[in-house]
Amino acid sequence: MPVLKFRVYWEEDESVYRDIAIKPDQSFLAFHEAILKAYEFDSKHKATFHRSNDNWQRGREIILEKDDQPRKAEPLLMHETKIAAAVKDPNQKFIYVYDFAKNWTFMVELIGVSKEESIKVQYPACVRKEGLAPSQYGTKGLIGDKLVEMEEKYDLNREGSTSEDGFGEEGEDGEETEREDEGGSDEGGSEENYF
Repeated sequence: MPVLKFRVYWEEDESVYRDIAIKPDQSFLAFHEAILKAYEFDSKHKATFHRSNDNWQRGREIILEKDDQPRKAEPLLMHETKIAAAVKDPNQKFIYVYDFAKNWTFMVELIGVSKEESIKVQYPACVRKEGLAPSQYGTKGLIGDKLVEMEEKYDLNREGSTSEDGFGEEGEDGEETEREDEGGSDEGGSEENYF
C-alpha cells in the first residue's frame, strides 16, 4: 500500500515542521493524533482540519466531533473520513487548527508519496522533526536562538545591569532592603529555574 508524507508547518514559524507518514486508508483522527504526538501537545482540546487550496484558503471542514456551528457545507468527521477521501491533488493542502482558545494553527502539505510502506514503521509516524516545537502551555520554546531573540527585543542584557539574569538588584538606588536591614541572607537557598 502507498504511504503519503505530509509536512506539518507551525503557522508562526515555517522553519518548525514535522513530516508525518500516513497510509491513505487511515483516518483523519489518526492524523490528528499523530500531529499532537509529533508536537508534544496533549489531546484535551477540540481540533479541525480544513481542506485548502494553494492560497491557503479554508475549505470544507473535517471536525473532531459533531457540533452545532453553522457552516456552508456539512463537515466531515475525523473518525469517519479516510485520508484518501480528502486528497484530490498531488500537492494537497490542509489547515489544521487545535485548541480554539489558543488557536494553534498548522499548515499541512502533501510532499510525497511512497509506493511501498515500510514493515518497520507503525503508521501514522513522524519521520522528520525540524525546529523546536512551540510549548503548548509554558515557555519551553524560550531557549537557544529564541532566547537570543527575546533578549534583543526586551534588552535583557543591557549594560549596567548587575544580575546575570538581566534584572536589576533590589535597592539599586542605594537604598537597603528590609531583608538586608534585618541581616537576612539568601545564600544557600534553592534557586528555581523556570526554563
